[in-house]
Amino acid sequence: MELKEINQKLKETRDELLGIVNALNGDQLSKRKEPNSWTISQVCQHLIKTEELYVMAIKKGLKSTEDSFSENKPQWEFLVDRSNKIEAPDIAKPDDEALEGKEIIEKLNHSREKLNEVLKTVEDPSLLSRRHFIHPVFKEMLLIEWVRSLYLHEQRHIKQIIEIKDGI
Repeated sequence: MELKEINQKLKETRDELLGIVNALNGDQLSKRKEPNSWTISQVCQHLIKTEELYVMAIKKGLKSTEDSFSENKPQWEFLVDRSNKIEAPDIAKPDDEALEGKEIIEKLNHSREKLNEVLKTVEDPSLLSRRHFIHPVFKEMLLIEWVRSLYLHEQRHIKQIIEIKDGI
């Protein structure tokens, strides 16, 4: 999948997320489906933190000067499958602060701007398929896979948000 296609998927997925968040009130954003589960606000905080961490990883990977010969192409279908529970690393976990819809949208827009800024600095997009950075779960990943997994990760959490919304 080329960067242009991935960027389109990133945009479509983010537009869907923003539409959902925009339609929710503060009460819906801060309610839990189950006692120890995340609120919709916390799911969004997790998405913001993850995108910010991915931006840092992509920047570091771009600083590398050697090509990667990694054949590790994770099977991303499992990422969207909500029946597979994946524990977020501590660094990407949300805090207990309940954010209002407007603030969530601002932070989501800001994290996406940072991603777009980094991607715009890449003069040769094939570089994303030649450089890698170590992912805490998936190990050595090409930078293009980092970018691609972002929209899939977001699609997973859109499903979670819908589950929460329907369950409260």
